[in-house]
Amino acid sequence: MEDSKFKTTYLSEEGFESEINDSESKRSYLVLIVDDLTDNLQIMSLNLQNLGYRVVTASDGEDAVKVATLTRPDLILMDIAMPVLDGLGAARKIHQDVTLEHIPIIAISAFSTDGFLQAAYDVGFEGYLTKPIDFDKIQELISRLLPPL
Repeated sequence: MEDSKFKTTYLSEEGFESEINDSESKRSYLVLIVDDLTDNLQIMSLNLQNLGYRVVTASDGEDAVKVATLTRPDLILMDIAMPVLDGLGAARKIHQDVTLEHIPIIAISAFSTDGFLQAAYDVGFEGYLTKPIDFDKIQELISRLLPPL
């Protein structure tokens, strides 16, 4: 593994590949970012890492449930419309697991209709932000959901 300030963990087809820098793990929150678009994953990952968060990623809802189970993130940023299992289904599964049900989940979606917003809150999302991504709003919402370290 390269010696770099930015470390991301991915779930690959072969299984869980951890690249989290252990020295960072004791002093920053772990955020799981879930989006089927690689560009969105990279942009959100780099921005959150620049803010001091550790990041793990998943590209669909099924992988999100697996990564959440393996890593126990402090917060999840979840796209709604994804292949395999959408964000609503993934949130339901995460909230059904007693070891994960406390984790706040924020929807990050291109859909801004009242129906999607209501569906997200109905399955337990703690927040709903629309794309394009506004990192000031993400930081503000994360700050409200996670106490300072």
